[in-house]
Amino acid sequence: MTEFEYLDIERVEDIARVTMNRPEMHNAMNREMADELRTVTMALHDDDSRCIVLTGTDGAFNTGADLSVLSGNSEDARTLRKIASSLHRSIENLVRAPKPVITGVNGVSAGGGFGLALSGDIVLLAEDSRLEFAYPRVGLTGDGGSTYFLPHLVGLRRAKEIALLDDPIFPNDAVEMGLATEVAEDFDARLVELAESLADGPTRAYGATKRLFNRGLGRDLSAQMASETDSIARMTETEDYERGLAAFFEKETPEFEGR
Repeated sequence: MTEFEYLDIERVEDIARVTMNRPEMHNAMNREMADELRTVTMALHDDDSRCIVLTGTDGAFNTGADLSVLSGNSEDARTLRKIASSLHRSIENLVRAPKPVITGVNGVSAGGGFGLALSGDIVLLAEDSRLEFAYPRVGLTGDGGSTYFLPHLVGLRRAKEIALLDDPIFPNDAVEMGLATEVAEDFDARLVELAESLADGPTRAYGATKRLFNRGLGRDLSAQMASETDSIARMTETEDYERGLAAFFEKETPEFEGR
């Protein structure tokens, strides 16, 4: 994959790890970084990796748009539209990826980084991390999917509390609310452990399950169960299903290959 200025891409067997690397700005996004993230997530959506890991460097996950490039008036609309457009496409790529996505929140995650963190299928938090909505501090409204993720994850009343009061959310509280999966004492080791576990799983079944969950948010029960019927029937055409069923009856651990 092409080298990027603000992203480090590492491929270890079936795991694609993307590290946002603009430490002098706490991984805040200028237009170039946002464009890079869009390009990378699009490529990883379709490649042969079986798990995507997104994290940050130097104690920061992502702090949203780089406010230092803004002027504080309506002339900023074009810049914000450009950054938000690329960020939103990146989030769509991650949410719709036909494979598991882990967001490893290794530090502060604020503004657009807040929604980016929530886009993971698994959200792993370091003990010294924190989530911040942050937009009211500069008189803006939420982006990065935050106004979608929050009410779906915590309910409308709690979502409004988080957005309007804008208090930092610390790791254990984030897990209790349903914003994150777990807090890791040994963050790096747990991140690798989770990624390896998911990369060894039935990738196509994982991807189909993600699609069912995503579509189910806006459907009634009957329509959702019809999709479940179609999906489970299609999975019988995969090699992973053959391996999994054979291993079940042989009382062995299946060796899935993602096909």
